[in-house]
Amino acid sequence: MTSIGGAASSGMVDWNLAVATATRLVRPGPDVSRDEARAVVAELHRHARSAEEHVRGFTSLGTPETHDTPLLVVDRPGWVRANVAGFRELLKPLLDKMQERRGTSPGNVVMGAVGGKVTGVELGMLLSFLASRVLGQYETFAPATRDLPAGANGGGRLLLVAPNIVHVERELDVEPHDFRLWVTLHEETHRTQFTAVPWLRDHLEGEIQAFLAETDVDPTTVLERVREAAQSLVGGRPEGEEGDEGRSLVEIVQTPAQREILGRLTAVMSLLEGHADYVMDGVGPEVVPSVAEIREKFQQRRAKGASRLDMALRKLLGLDAKLRQYRDGERFVRAVVDEVGMEGFNRVWTSPNTLPTKAEIGKPADWITRVHRKPEA
Repeated sequence: MTSIGGAASSGMVDWNLAVATATRLVRPGPDVSRDEARAVVAELHRHARSAEEHVRGFTSLGTPETHDTPLLVVDRPGWVRANVAGFRELLKPLLDKMQERRGTSPGNVVMGAVGGKVTGVELGMLLSFLASRVLGQYETFAPATRDLPAGANGGGRLLLVAPNIVHVERELDVEPHDFRLWVTLHEETHRTQFTAVPWLRDHLEGEIQAFLAETDVDPTTVLERVREAAQSLVGGRPEGEEGDEGRSLVEIVQTPAQREILGRLTAVMSLLEGHADYVMDGVGPEVVPSVAEIREKFQQRRAKGASRLDMALRKLLGLDAKLRQYRDGERFVRAVVDEVGMEGFNRVWTSPNTLPTKAEIGKPADWITRVHRKPEA
């Protein structure tokens, strides 16, 4: 196993332990022969190349020259290693601040080492859950490592998780070649979004870092907030207090300033996910013969989850909010394109000021009025 982070593993998070834990706990993928596995990997690479052309033609975004990020077809442990590398990069400023706040006295160092291992195990458990569910992912903040190449100018790579794609195509009983192309259309749209819109990555990183900067670094305060969140989730909130049933654990523990930033991030993520779904559906009928069957079965799978435990974990982690982002974002994109065309919609990529707000995601006409309003005579 490749070391993630070297000496940093002894800090606030033991990243190596996170990888080891997730790799140990993640469920094995579907049974496939070695030849079949090679064929799946090769086909996903072919589909990614063709999907790139389809997406670029449909959206009028990007050029072959801007598409400079690598595609990696990975297994579940490979997805874990890639995401741990990305988490470490993104969270470094916050963890450095927390480490500085903790101090370097012998007692704090010992407690820090213990806490880092506990956090590493917890992160590994979370990643083991997600690693068997993610079909593909564009890693926006991916740093290049020896085993995981990334794009120039700040990173970025597209991951396709082969065993998960095979598992879902079998579970849905759909045509495998069609399903693989359908999945790559969605993920290639994300790669196109970030490679064709150079400012988007820096804007998102700035918002995330602002969100993390607002995080309480005092351990007592953090524990208090988490305890309150847990009480609200299990019904232990004092009688008469306002409920938080509609929010995930992630949302409940945030400060008011963070919730404001989270609203902006939610709007951007709704746009990106909805746009990918819209493109996938727009291109699909032309190149995926069984797209209607795939779409119907996949939507049913999204809606019901795999089990009651799966649904509970989705709620706790805020993954149900991600499903709403697909729906709300797709409705926004469709409404805008219907009104002003693809060229008019693409004004959304002009600058951070033309991104929709969270309210505008629900009211596309308000975005059209704001961005396409005619100057007064």
